[in-house]
Amino acid sequence: PASPKRLAAIAGVFYLVVGITGGFSEGFVDPSLYVAGDAAVTSANVVANEGLMRFGVVAHLTDAVFFLLTAVTLYLLLKHVGKNAARLMVVAVIVAAGIISISAVFTFVAMQVATDSSYAGAFGPLGSSALVLLLLEIQHFAVLAAQVFFGLWLAPLGYLAYRSRLFPKTLGVMLVLATVSYLVDVVVAFLLPGLAEQIHGYLSIVPAIAEIWMVLYLLIVGVR
Repeated sequence: PASPKRLAAIAGVFYLVVGITGGFSEGFVDPSLYVAGDAAVTSANVVANEGLMRFGVVAHLTDAVFFLLTAVTLYLLLKHVGKNAARLMVVAVIVAAGIISISAVFTFVAMQVATDSSYAGAFGPLGSSALVLLLLEIQHFAVLAAQVFFGLWLAPLGYLAYRSRLFPKTLGVMLVLATVSYLVDVVVAFLLPGLAEQIHGYLSIVPAIAEIWMVLYLLIVGVR
């Protein structure tokens, strides 16, 4: 069996891939294409950036795969601390990865509708643009729903990190606080979208610090 340090290093590499592919797809590609409430602009963005959109779909799927690999590797590393908590961590990631994978399908279909003239012929230019917007809105809110599980997996991970003596206790606390930030962000986004735009940046600070710290600790230190 792999040593704890080796498992930590492997998990760190997998987690880094998640950060890169997730950041690219969710932080760059999706916002550059989808314009809420504007079918014409959204459809035009898709047509003008077909190649970028294809890379975005692949990045989403890669993100999902490596997210699962990260969770399984951390499960192997931390299951001795609490098997039930470790299982909950993996279950949350399985759900999140499934949602992300399905959302990528909606992105790909939106690209097909925007770039295949047969849809414009069948529904008219306005109808096909509206369909593109609808598909990308489903994708947008699916990713937002997945954020619930992006948050929930960090709670058991933080608990296990705190209890394990393998990581700084402060890191474990930060990971649990990141769960709270993710969940508040999602709830506010659905209930008070106007407010969500104002506070999203602030709510992203704790998760960003916690997850970057975790990745760097796994890669550089490994475990204590």
